[in-house]
Amino acid sequence: MSVEIRNPSEGELRKAMKAVEAAFGEEQKEEDLDRHQKAMPRDRFFVAYDGAVPVGTTASLPFELTVPGSELATGGVTWVGVLPSHRRRGILTQMMKHQLDDLHERGEPLAILWASEAAIYGRFGYGISAPTVQLDADRSRFSLRDDPGPRGAVRLIDREEAGKVLPPIYDAVRRQVPGFTSRNALLWDLYRLADPEHWRRGGGPKFYAVLEFDGEPVGYAIYRIKLDWQEGFAKSQVRVLETCATSAAAERELWRFLFGIDLVVRIQGRHDPGSPLFLMVVDPRSLMLRVTEGLWLRLVDLGAALTGRTYATDDSVGMEVRDELCPWNAGRWRIGNDVARTDDDAELELDIADLASAYLGAFDFNQLAEAQRVRELKPGTLQRASDLFRTARPPYCPEDF
Repeated sequence: MSVEIRNPSEGELRKAMKAVEAAFGEEQKEEDLDRHQKAMPRDRFFVAYDGAVPVGTTASLPFELTVPGSELATGGVTWVGVLPSHRRRGILTQMMKHQLDDLHERGEPLAILWASEAAIYGRFGYGISAPTVQLDADRSRFSLRDDPGPRGAVRLIDREEAGKVLPPIYDAVRRQVPGFTSRNALLWDLYRLADPEHWRRGGGPKFYAVLEFDGEPVGYAIYRIKLDWQEGFAKSQVRVLETCATSAAAERELWRFLFGIDLVVRIQGRHDPGSPLFLMVVDPRSLMLRVTEGLWLRLVDLGAALTGRTYATDDSVGMEVRDELCPWNAGRWRIGNDVARTDDDAELELDIADLASAYLGAFDFNQLAEAQRVRELKPGTLQRASDLFRTARPPYCPEDF
């Protein structure tokens, strides 16, 4: 289907944002539209128009993404939707191609997203790059192995103080963990710290807890409580929205605090797969951890993306990369500390989406080969490539967008 894809004018933007309601079935309240309009650069918001009618949208937020050894400019893809009246007409493909071209022209070598439907984005070159874990833990069974005893102190603070105390902790961790995104003051204020009533979904207000060692902030938790009483007994849940800790000791004390909240039976929320918590507790089964695909990543400019990260060895590997949607990436590359195109024989062959799954260190090439996602052309290359891309810890992205 032929549609026009372009940036909306200032007067068209809110109508285009409202059009997404029919795609997701959720009302955009006026305060949400005000919030999104402040946060979203209009030249990064694209609308598919059927005549004068907005029938699809996609947008990207400008981020810096932590990659192994560095940070790179990255488009955080969001607002992706097509009206149910215009599905199966190729509109999404047109918008995805338009957006990737735009990010390439901006010089942003990466794109990332959270998928509302996990089956969609692989065909556009996105790969699972930072899996996440959902925690649904039984509070009554929580205890720490070889517990050294409590350390430090936790303070509950208000939103204003949280806006000053939490960002430096987040930034200290962000620089160390692949998959973390930059978060400017606007994003903190409009999203992470904001707490409109309709975001609570039956839960209570946000609480901001800061952990201090010797008076210095070393971690924080943002959470809310979903109250539930049954036959006179409290059956409430703590809904953990975000935790951030600068050390393993700080991680231990944050979870000690969260599992110590009274009148609660379960602790629920998104969890960092690189956290030591699973090995810190006596009963890891009681944490009820469930892995989901988490963050998806797209290598928009392969050369810049590969050059922009560091590698664990001095080796290099020749790869034949397929990329139908971004043909400037396709071809044979020598990958290592000196990234370049090459005419040498390839040692591995794979799709751009599968290379994205190895890029932040979530999966190694042996795992990809087991899943038939990469073909080894020279024996021994899978292990060499795995060693090359190895990272000290698994990637994780705490940011919602």
